[in-house]
Amino acid sequence: PVSAMVDQGRNNHTEVIDFILIGFEISPELHLLLFLIFLLVYVMILLGNIGMMTIIITDPRLNTPMYFFLGNLSFVDLFYSSVIAPKAMTNFWSESKSISFAGCVAQLFLFSLFIVTEGFLLAAMAYDRFIAICNPLLYSVQMSARLCTQLVAGSYFFGCVSSVLLTSTTFNLSFCASRTIDHFYCDSRPLQRLSCSDPFVQKMVTFTLSIIIILPTIIVIIVSYMYIVSTVLKIRSAEGRKKAFSTCSSHLGVVSVLYGAVIFMYLTPDRFPELSKVASLCYSLVTPMLNPLIYSLRNKDVKEALKKLLGKKNGIL
Repeated sequence: PVSAMVDQGRNNHTEVIDFILIGFEISPELHLLLFLIFLLVYVMILLGNIGMMTIIITDPRLNTPMYFFLGNLSFVDLFYSSVIAPKAMTNFWSESKSISFAGCVAQLFLFSLFIVTEGFLLAAMAYDRFIAICNPLLYSVQMSARLCTQLVAGSYFFGCVSSVLLTSTTFNLSFCASRTIDHFYCDSRPLQRLSCSDPFVQKMVTFTLSIIIILPTIIVIIVSYMYIVSTVLKIRSAEGRKKAFSTCSSHLGVVSVLYGAVIFMYLTPDRFPELSKVASLCYSLVTPMLNPLIYSLRNKDVKEALKKLLGKKNGIL
């Protein structure tokens, strides 16, 4: 009897050897259009983020805490979009639209790791801006290379821990009911819907992790910006105020898009699968595409570094 129960438990987990990603429920004629949009966005993500990392690494003037965080943000954006976009584009042409069980585990694990890391990096960047604007004389002391490294390492650490917890609880569920995922990548909520075991523990872990990750990072960002706005309003010169707001508005724009979509996805009732897909698009493809554009187009130092880099290349050619 005991061996029979073990076999039964094993069967529940091994019955599904792959999943089918439905993607977007659209007519076949629109597949080409959607593929081209995904391709264009992904190419922009690759060019923008690799370009941003190259500029930051090659220009000594950008060897500051702000650009250290920005370089890591570009690295994270590049990788978590690469976890999703290529497979989604392949599935537009594939008849089967399948992803292996191991592939699904890897996709959820890597995406969770990088998206959580991004949240903590954005909080670290808000703290960096707070010190730069509110305590400029102490900036070089407070934002030491050691603290910056610790903040980035901590972001990856929390991303890894939360990803391990989320992935392990999600794939401890039994998927004997169906293998069709109503999404364009493997995410915890669509996988919950396939479970024929009680997903209560997994739901609680997802919700708790969302609260633990989202609340502290949002509080750090909001408090930092309250102090920043208060300090900027005291600046007498209009040019000084404009420069300070310009630096911060780009960061706030990115934070609003990312957190708005994540809160909708993970902290609201799971009743609208199609809207969830749109929200997922915002943080899986739109944010990684916008980050380098926003930070480069609104930043004089990055523009100058880019001109210098392109000038060198033209000189070589």
